[in-house]
Amino acid sequence: MVEIEIDGKKVEVQEGSMVMDAANKLGTYIPHFCYHKKLSIAANCRMCLVEVEKAPKPLPACATPVTAGMIVRSNSNKAVAAQKSVMEFLLINHPLDCPICDQGGECQLQDLAVGYGGSSSRYEEEKRVVPPKDAGPLISMKEMTRCIHCTRCVRFGQEIAGVMEFGMLGRGEHSEITSFVGKTVDSELSGNMIDLCPVGALTSKPFRYSARTWELSRRKSVSPHDSLGSNLLVQVKGSKVMRVLPLENDDVNECWISDRDRFAYEGLNSEDRLTAPMIKQDGKWVATDWQTALEYVAHGLRNIRHEHGADAIAALAAPHSTLEELSLLQKVVRGLGSDNVDFRLRQSDFVLDGRVTPWLGMSVAEFGQLRRAFVIGSFLRKDHPLLAARLRQAVKRGAKVSILHGSDDDLLMPVANKMIAAPSSWLAALSQVVAAVAQVKGIAAPAGFENVEASPEARAIAESLLADEATAVLLGNAAAQHPQAALLHAAAEWIAQNTNAKFGYLTEGANSVGGYVANAIPGKGANALQAFEQPRKAYLLLNAEPEYDSYNPQAARAALEQAEMVVVMSPFAHGKDYADVLLPTAPFSETSGTFISAEGRAQSFNGTVKPLGETRPGWKVLRVLGNLLELDGFDYQSSEAIRNEILGTATPADADVRSRLNNLTGAAPLADLAADAGVLERLADVPIYATDAIVRRAASLQQTADATAPAAWISAALAQKLGVEAGGRINVRQGQGSAVLEVGIARGLPGNVVRVAAAHAATVGLGAMFGEISVEKA
Repeated sequence: MVEIEIDGKKVEVQEGSMVMDAANKLGTYIPHFCYHKKLSIAANCRMCLVEVEKAPKPLPACATPVTAGMIVRSNSNKAVAAQKSVMEFLLINHPLDCPICDQGGECQLQDLAVGYGGSSSRYEEEKRVVPPKDAGPLISMKEMTRCIHCTRCVRFGQEIAGVMEFGMLGRGEHSEITSFVGKTVDSELSGNMIDLCPVGALTSKPFRYSARTWELSRRKSVSPHDSLGSNLLVQVKGSKVMRVLPLENDDVNECWISDRDRFAYEGLNSEDRLTAPMIKQDGKWVATDWQTALEYVAHGLRNIRHEHGADAIAALAAPHSTLEELSLLQKVVRGLGSDNVDFRLRQSDFVLDGRVTPWLGMSVAEFGQLRRAFVIGSFLRKDHPLLAARLRQAVKRGAKVSILHGSDDDLLMPVANKMIAAPSSWLAALSQVVAAVAQVKGIAAPAGFENVEASPEARAIAESLLADEATAVLLGNAAAQHPQAALLHAAAEWIAQNTNAKFGYLTEGANSVGGYVANAIPGKGANALQAFEQPRKAYLLLNAEPEYDSYNPQAARAALEQAEMVVVMSPFAHGKDYADVLLPTAPFSETSGTFISAEGRAQSFNGTVKPLGETRPGWKVLRVLGNLLELDGFDYQSSEAIRNEILGTATPADADVRSRLNNLTGAAPLADLAADAGVLERLADVPIYATDAIVRRAASLQQTADATAPAAWISAALAQKLGVEAGGRINVRQGQGSAVLEVGIARGLPGNVVRVAAAHAATVGLGAMFGEISVEKA
């Protein structure tokens, strides 16, 4: 440690730290633009010049290393004069357009100009003008003349997002920040560049010119989209969500959020919103009041139970429903005598039910400190953008990542070892890693693995995991959705236990862990797959659009169309062709509730705006439905009362959720030898902007490159065999349905794999997310 003095106060900091770090530790503010605690040092704005004793001239605090006994003055006459000179230079070319600038009111340049800027400028020459650029539907670069070249956006792209999409061209007054010629900014974390920009050069395109920062109320919330549980600041004007920003929490999302978290709020204000309960009468939809609608539902459910038995009723929810909603949904269904309730709509193998409650297996902070990680079946970058960013930082510090997956996606970080195989061969690939671990460690392989030959890739993965450092074996969304999920789990668990690695799941939805805690899973009843494959007479759907959210949309659609009663509880008007009742329930922004993240962290939030029209919070709707059905235990006065009953504590932060979670089964792994690759099989990803109902209705996100209509991705060898080229059309058939899709040629895709995205209007006619598929030239 080194002791230095700043403005008469002594402070001890780590050797190699900068003066700025010491000032931060003391709470001394030094003005700056280019410095940011999460980015590398650029030292190109010079605003943080300070006086250092015995130094001939002022030095930049962000780039001056501390030395023992150093004496620094941050607000001496010499320092302030230097800072004022820098400000004069910065303002030479900056336009005087604060009254129309979106950054007005939260602009660092504006704030510091008050303290360090002159009242008039000595500069009388012509100002430079930088032409506007098009960076895509999310970031506006209309006023790049405002740019002060702090390069925060450039460094963020390179260091955090992992892809350099902005760069600096030219020198001197001809310098300008630009994207690559003709290219838009397509990173799934790009919106953070808007927050980082200390002036109004990069602004939010969807928010542009819609409100002033001082007109907005700020309210805390939690992201409903992925399982990280990112902390949000929801900014509201009147009763409308206007903007979403990150709320800093170093243990969860640091100071970043993904573009999905940032821009999905547009879906909350979409024209698709359902604002009053509706009932279908003689094939026509009629708006009605809540009492009539809920009595109609209660009467219908009673009739179906009387005529067909309670087992003819099933309830299915989306994994971004709150803990409280899921708890009351399962209580209603079980109160009716049925056990058919589930939220795992995209899962296909339920062998482990009752034995595991999947979670990350560690905290997010521990995840970021991993030295070795083996990720199995995950579209990591798009499924978990911020966890991928944490892993990217770990790799920079020397961590090694190995993957087993069905496609060789660019994770924007060096991957030490890869096994790219068709989904039906994943178990065979894991069997090889099991054999390799036993071989390298010199222990007996499990029974049945005598004939398994470890490939060089499997051996490299085994050696990496046995390096005796902070290690994890992680199963992704695709592994959890895989038809052999239980067998993959057993093999992965054996590998983790024999390499002293942590073992966990990168869980799918905002409340996938909460669904287990709320007991919204069947005990002896039908799971999500069976509920559609063995059709029921009545379905209660909570926040779910089964044609987009199910493992097999064909089976889901057929089951819903034959049902006598389908009740849709959703913020949006969907399913009108098969539903009988539409009940408008509140999205996360209009209700209070709790999500439990992948790491087992319970986070409660309140509504940020008043419910739209006649919309009601889902827990209230289910509570009243329970009362109308005369069921016991439906006398809750608040969502907190439901939460406290489930968690056993009044403060979610104190809830010991992790003690209820368990990834270990102790099941022996089964060996599998490489299968014949003769059959074409589907690999289905869920596109990042198609994961849930809100995101699918966010207009700006739907204009991004990641939201373009899905192509059928095939290998170059298969394209040659079919006689098609990239951009051509092929007819994809699966089950009873087909779709004509554009061809994409992906390097590194196994020859017998066709990658076709799920959860998109173009592909909802197809069958299961995995399994046999046929293609022919269209």
